[in-house]
Amino acid sequence: MPAATLAILNPHAGRASRLLPRIESRLRGSVSASLGGLEIERTRAPRDAGRIAREAVRAGVKRLIVGGGDGTLGEVVTGLLEAGLGEEVELGILPLGSGCDFARTVGVPLDPQQAIDQLARGVCRRVDAGRTVHRDRAGGERTTYFINETSFGLSGLVVEWVNRQAKRFGPRTSFALGSLGAIARWPTTSAVVRLDGREVHRGPISLVLAANGRFCGSGMKMAPGAECDDGLFDLVVVAGLSRPRLGWNLPSLYSGRHTGHPAVSIYRGSRVEAESWGERGALLDIDGEASGELPVAIDLLPRAIGLFGLPGPQRAD
Repeated sequence: MPAATLAILNPHAGRASRLLPRIESRLRGSVSASLGGLEIERTRAPRDAGRIAREAVRAGVKRLIVGGGDGTLGEVVTGLLEAGLGEEVELGILPLGSGCDFARTVGVPLDPQQAIDQLARGVCRRVDAGRTVHRDRAGGERTTYFINETSFGLSGLVVEWVNRQAKRFGPRTSFALGSLGAIARWPTTSAVVRLDGREVHRGPISLVLAANGRFCGSGMKMAPGAECDDGLFDLVVVAGLSRPRLGWNLPSLYSGRHTGHPAVSIYRGSRVEAESWGERGALLDIDGEASGELPVAIDLLPRAIGLFGLPGPQRAD
């Protein structure tokens, strides 16, 4: 029989390579003792985390600790939900990546040692997830699940830049540089956006975000009012802005002050549909990974994932 808990660690996540020996030792100590046994497996290739998660749950594992960033967490969520296993397991979050933005929303400490301590004593909570059906780079249809956000526009360029060349600068600096780089080369694009069947935007866009969590881009508070267990996305629409105005307003994204800008609109709903309008497309960002392009349909899945090791009082399901 497998141990009741499996830790899936991504050695290629932002901070993981230099921390893994200490993390594995700590997990085998305090967490293993408190959770009744623990095994550890490292990912070896892209999408490996989803495969490992599926196989572990089918073998009887009841808790998964996900060590990585939002991308690794999204891989695990996709692996579980596309196999219909969301009710069979609970996830613990161990932030090791460049963004770790969903951890911020649910109150998991970004310091790995503190996060490990909380895994052993925190409470459980069910949260919403999302399903994105979109066009991949080859032109085919693809379905991806997520737990934090799906967005398009500038964010698609940012994550492409960050994941390719900027992680050596550290998480926040990397995303800030990626944002400035994306703004500098951002082509004018337009889209039609619908929420629960109602058209909410038609025209130039800078960014559109379907948010389950409050943060993206390593601490940008893009959806400050989002709740990850209320059955609704916060849809943030930033209409087309010039490059100088985008650069000038970039700092406000970290504090959440952008919500008062006249180009920003926020809606709430459970299904988002969007398609490009005009010649230029828009790249997608799904949980911090460059994942394709428009058109896209995004559906909210209420309380689809169980988490453990969270702060705060126990919540009723």
